[in-house]
Amino acid sequence: MGKVLSMNPRMLHSNDKTSPNPVKVIATTAGKGGVGKTAVSINLAMAMARLGNRTLLLDADLGLANIDTLLGLQAKYNLSHVMSGDCALQDIIVPVCPRLDLVPAASGVLHMAQTGVHEQTAIIRAFSELTQDLDVLVIDNAPGLSSSMMQFVQAAHEVIVVVCDEPASITDAYAVIKVLSKQYNVRRFHIAVNMVREPTQASDVYAKIARVAERFLDVTLIPMGGIPYDEYMLRAIQGQVAVTARYPSARSSLAFKKMARTASTWPIPNGPRGQIEFFMERMLADGAMEGVPV
Repeated sequence: MGKVLSMNPRMLHSNDKTSPNPVKVIATTAGKGGVGKTAVSINLAMAMARLGNRTLLLDADLGLANIDTLLGLQAKYNLSHVMSGDCALQDIIVPVCPRLDLVPAASGVLHMAQTGVHEQTAIIRAFSELTQDLDVLVIDNAPGLSSSMMQFVQAAHEVIVVVCDEPASITDAYAVIKVLSKQYNVRRFHIAVNMVREPTQASDVYAKIARVAERFLDVTLIPMGGIPYDEYMLRAIQGQVAVTARYPSARSSLAFKKMARTASTWPIPNGPRGQIEFFMERMLADGAMEGVPV
């Protein structure tokens, strides 16, 4: 795995053009698998793109990636090839639809699942070398308390925790919030409740997490509402397409569109937070950190 630290930075450039505009970085996570986090990431990214945002979706479940499969795409290269030095980050990007591209990761590659902090930091820094114009990066993280999830989430601007109304999901979501806040100084979380069946279900689940967090944690929790349980979502998954693309009028699609409109209002930080961040060099180039020692 030492190769990732010796990657030639010039390999990450497709040309000499630079694009200094800052990029809004949104990370999704979940306490456990099976809550529909990846579907939320895909459809949020697509809805953001349809609002006119130039959007990049990163599959950050490094060892068990599946976004390309869920979208019916065939990715010839992925992050494992970048980390081995075989190609540049720019070379592995796969177009999904207008204004939306995908950075695929590997599936069933053990050394990718076992990446350490240095390798994860190199991936984060590599994104600053991308030359295309971007507005939004959506990061679909591995569920649970993996090392890569912690690293990528703290390098993002906003964090969405996806949860559903079952005890294990709620308990594990709280555990993720607890670890991220106490050990990684992440203080703000947006709570998205997936597969809701009743009108008050999303607010009830949010209230369960918020009550405990208010007692024991120094965090801000923000409700994002719920995504309805929807047969059209299941059809879309089976058809290897995004529900927002195949069934734009479905209840779940309308919920994702609302979520995207909300996310579009989130500001981009105008200064450093004292840690590694995605697209930090773009903030420097844009002058947002003028006068800040680096």
